[in-house]
Amino acid sequence: MTLRDLKPGQSGQVVSLGESGPLKRRIMDMGVTPGVQVKVIKVAPLGDPVEVHVRGYELSLRKEEASRIQVEPV
Repeated sequence: MTLRDLKPGQSGQVVSLGESGPLKRRIMDMGVTPGVQVKVIKVAPLGDPVEVHVRGYELSLRKEEASRIQVEPV
């Protein structure tokens, strides 16, 4: 399951960030790392962006980025 599959109000624990490269590094720099818990706050009407709560702050991710983040529902 990916972060993009979670609905508003649902939480998940990050399992992996997909492929390596600059996108993975950027996501990790924003605080989304394996083992951290994320909660989907809201999703824009067309699905882009996805707003999540992670490490005490709100973060907006593009749906492409959210679809690369593997999560386990909590």
